[in-house]
Amino acid sequence: MSTQIYWQKSSYSGGGDGNSCVEVGWFDDGIAIRESDDPGMVIHTSRAKLGALMARVCLANLPGTLV
Repeated sequence: MSTQIYWQKSSYSGGGDGNSCVEVGWFDDGIAIRESDDPGMVIHTSRAKLGALMARVCLANLPGTLV
């Protein structure tokens, strides 16, 4: 039995050529990430690990912050 993944695409993503984006999906055991141009290749991770990555990326974008 396969797990149902509920995908969400960024509202900034358009429908035309060159407007591909990363999609994030959620399921019972965690988070899935895929490139909209290649939806067959999916990366699975935990909510905690994705949260840590996003926090690190946000911190790296703060002016004057060395990471």
